[in-house]
Amino acid sequence: MQEETINILGVETSCDETAAAVVADGRIVKSAVVASQAKLHEKYGGVVPEIASRAHIEKIYPVIKEAMVQAKVAEDDVDAIAVANQPGLTIALVVGVTAAKTLSFAWGKPLIAINHLHAHLQSAIMSEDDVEPPAAALIVSGGHTSLYDYRSPLEPRLLGSTIDDAAGEAFDKVATILKLPYPGGPSIEKAAADGDPAAIEFPRSMLGRESLDFSFSGIKTAVLYHCRGQDMKGENKVDSMSRQQIADIAASFQAAVVDVLVKKTQRAANKIGAKTVLLGGGVAANSTLRSALKQMCDSGTPPKKLLVAPKQYCTDNAVMVASLAYYKYKAGLFADLTLEPKATG
Repeated sequence: MQEETINILGVETSCDETAAAVVADGRIVKSAVVASQAKLHEKYGGVVPEIASRAHIEKIYPVIKEAMVQAKVAEDDVDAIAVANQPGLTIALVVGVTAAKTLSFAWGKPLIAINHLHAHLQSAIMSEDDVEPPAAALIVSGGHTSLYDYRSPLEPRLLGSTIDDAAGEAFDKVATILKLPYPGGPSIEKAAADGDPAAIEFPRSMLGRESLDFSFSGIKTAVLYHCRGQDMKGENKVDSMSRQQIADIAASFQAAVVDVLVKKTQRAANKIGAKTVLLGGGVAANSTLRSALKQMCDSGTPPKKLLVAPKQYCTDNAVMVASLAYYKYKAGLFADLTLEPKATG
């Protein structure tokens, strides 16, 4: 007898994307709705928490309604409601958590709490029938850069994380220095396409021979010094730079960040004897990073399989939340209405 389909409604408001999705059986995407706030934060060069929270409040229920309409499901068709409750901006997370708890209570449906970073891992494996563990999993986003030992959807073990700026944050800050549009990741990648990655030798912070943690504040500062002088008293030279000079800085910065990410992932893979490498998060959309990790995996002895989140699921989305929630649903791992948002996790 065929099992009934499990429909999960996922909600995501951890930063500046208001998202909802309906996913069946952990992998069949019935709907995916995202209301981006990029334009609201563009003039600030980064996310302003209070602005993000207000936008979430305005958009959350219309986004959820649209996800239900697109999926052609009613509340009776939904088996559980999942929400990212950590980590992220508390003032943003609270909007999604409150909405999910309200619907859980009103509809009489189970509530499932999801770790936002673990959900990014799910984006990389959602369409895979067989993921051979152990996997070294790299999550690279605006707020987080983390490595995991991945054995199953419910058991990712943290190996290392950022001690200061995350890679995505560094991309945003360097884009601001170079007067490139927000968000910084796509702008840096676009500018770097015409640049020489070896033009400037920016530092690679490896934090010791065995470290699996990350630090990107040094390279951000190095770019700033390059543009304004070591004493920081000079004018920003970017206004007088040629397009090629800016492209060279962008390409050299990108190369340094990718170099660190790949070498750390290689360390993690060696440490756990990984057979697979997973890549997710907003910066996972970067083509240079994808290519460098592919080369690392292909040249390994033995070679490793690389699984990368589809570009539409690299940035924050609710599909990954609902997909991971399916496994927690099957395991009976439910939350109650005392669930609270947490900035870290």
